[in-house]
Amino acid sequence: MQCHACQSEIPLATGESVGFRDACDRCRADLHVCLCCAHHDPASYNECREPGADRVLDKDRANRCEWFRPASGPATGDEIRRTVLADLESLFKKG
Repeated sequence: MQCHACQSEIPLATGESVGFRDACDRCRADLHVCLCCAHHDPASYNECREPGADRVLDKDRANRCEWFRPASGPATGDEIRRTVLADLESLFKKG
């Protein structure tokens, strides 16, 4: 996982979770935030790929979302673009 604020690596063991109050050791930024979540996607509705998640307005502040899963790293523009294009392609696919 990577801190959304300072980009430092946060070592997590496989299956290890991030607590609601956990903070980055380097910059003290909250870690249980949308920007550090594997479901976060700026191109999705409410910027989240998890349809059951409640809307969170402050994506960089600690929240109590039960759907939170640590991301393996920040999503790049290319990854987001590929996801959006694939979603659009499947939406308008002729069958």
